[in-house]
Amino acid sequence: MEEIKHLILLRMTALFSGVGDIDLEKIANVTRRRQALRGTALMRSGERSDAVYIIISGAVRVVNHDESGREVILSQLHPGECFGEMGAIDNDVRSATIVASENCELFVIASHDFRHCLETMPQLSSNVMRRIVQRLREADRKIESLALTDVSGRVSSLLFELSELNKEGQRIIRKRITRKDISKMVGASREAVSRAMKDLVMNGRVRTENGILILEERRTSTDRRATPRSAS
Repeated sequence: MEEIKHLILLRMTALFSGVGDIDLEKIANVTRRRQALRGTALMRSGERSDAVYIIISGAVRVVNHDESGREVILSQLHPGECFGEMGAIDNDVRSATIVASENCELFVIASHDFRHCLETMPQLSSNVMRRIVQRLREADRKIESLALTDVSGRVSSLLFELSELNKEGQRIIRKRITRKDISKMVGASREAVSRAMKDLVMNGRVRTENGILILEERRTSTDRRATPRSAS
C-alpha cells in the first residue's frame, strides 16, 4: 500500500509527467522520503550538490545574501516542485540556499541516481530541460522587472504571483506575508514596500477581509503577465 502511495505521489509531480510506469517504478526504488521542520536549511549556497528534492507538502524559499549579509528571497517553491536538479546535472556547487518556510515532507533522490535516470529516461530528460527553460524565462522577467518597474509595480506583480483564484473568481492570498518578506522578494526596503502597499490599499487595488488579502487582475504595457487592477 505504501509503495502504491509512493508511486501516486511521484505521478502527480510535474517533473515526472509522462514518464512510463516501468521507469517510474525505477525512480521510486531510488527515492527516499524526508521530513524537515520549518527553518531547516535543506541545502546551502556553495556546497557540493548531493541530491534532488521534490516537495510533497509544505513550502521552501530559495534565498541568497548580498554583500552586507542581507537575505534576498529569489523564489518560493510549493508541493509538486523540485530543487537541486541543476547541481545534480553539472556536479557543481549549489547556487542558492534552500530553507523550509513550513514543516515539509520531501522526496530525495541522490545526484548519481538522478543522473542515471536522466541518461536512461528520455521523457524525464525532456521534463528537466523544460523546467530549466522556464526558470531562465522567470529570471529574465525578474531582471526586467527590477530594471524597468518601480517598487509599486513590483509589489503588485508579486502579489499576483502569490495569489490564487477562489470560488468567486477573486484573486486572494490566504497565507500571511510580511512586509519584510515582500521587501526581500522585490529588492526594495521595508519602508518603500510599506509605502507601496499603502498606495495599493488607498487606490482600492488591494483590501483585507478576515485576514485575507483580496486583489483583482489587470495587464500593463510593461508587464504582459496579469497584475492587480483598480477595483470598480
